[in-house]
Amino acid sequence: MSLWEWALKVYAAPKVREALLDLQDVNEQNVCLLLWAGWAGETGRPLDEDAYEEAADIARTWEDSVVLPLRTLRRSLKKPIPDLDPAARESVRAEIKAVELRAERASLAALESVEAGARPAKTDAALVAAARAWGGATPRAQLQSLAVLLSAAS
Repeated sequence: MSLWEWALKVYAAPKVREALLDLQDVNEQNVCLLLWAGWAGETGRPLDEDAYEEAADIARTWEDSVVLPLRTLRRSLKKPIPDLDPAARESVRAEIKAVELRAERASLAALESVEAGARPAKTDAALVAAARAWGGATPRAQLQSLAVLLSAAS
């Protein structure tokens, strides 16, 4: 199963979406990177420190250059704007959301090719390593909870 197919499957599972968005919005983690790490762990792909760093670099480039600007614009269009027709605003917002999703899919496709190491990754360890490579505080308890949700959803 491809990373994209797996990501769609687990994202639709109970509580996974909320856990990922909380990690994104509260802990400034990257959803695509966490999904890649969870997929690698759940499918036993071998990863090492270089793989996590490469993946974080790929995710950061997509995030900074494409996904975050689109997300910021989409969220800014969520509220009514004076002198802007609500139907037209919502139509543009929906188009931006679709482009944002295509950008996330492209990010996942780039991440799918990252693989290096001798030992298969375990999901919880892969999530922690990915979060650490991303930078900032590593929300271990939330990542452990996400690992359980991803395993149940796989």
